[in-house]
Amino acid sequence: MGFEEIVCRNDDERFMLEAMREAELAAGADEVPVGAVIVKGGEVIARAHNLVETSCRSAAHAEMLAIEAAESALGAKWLPETTLYVTLEPCSMCAGAMVLARIPRLVIGTDDPKTGACGSVLNVACNDRLNHRIDISRGVLGEECREQIRSYFRKKREEHKIKNAAGRQQI
Repeated sequence: MGFEEIVCRNDDERFMLEAMREAELAAGADEVPVGAVIVKGGEVIARAHNLVETSCRSAAHAEMLAIEAAESALGAKWLPETTLYVTLEPCSMCAGAMVLARIPRLVIGTDDPKTGACGSVLNVACNDRLNHRIDISRGVLGEECREQIRSYFRKKREEHKIKNAAGRQQI
């Protein structure tokens, strides 16, 4: 994806572009391309991308890794005055971790209609029954984030077709 073509009009877009760069690193490692950055005071304090396949850990989502890095950087279990930028709507595990870390703001690139837990399938991030709710902004560089994911899965489907076709020819 040509990041140089994306013109950022504000800080949300600028930091989402950083998350997209992380997602590109994930794709390069044959991971689902999700990237996250955590910002405090206008500075990126943590960045991460999916490492589920590489690490063989189901919890190695970009958001979880970024939260761990931010907590380590700040020496604290809570992350007040931060914003988490992520290219794909967080799942229930990641949304729950954000609530527990008391992250006040979340910026989402594109929604996840299959597992999104910030409003698409369920809403952990803004549940009135929990002790913390997160202010959410959606659709920041949404088309670009959506295309990044779609492109990855198109490529995977094509690779699968080629592999299956080659397997049939050998029989």
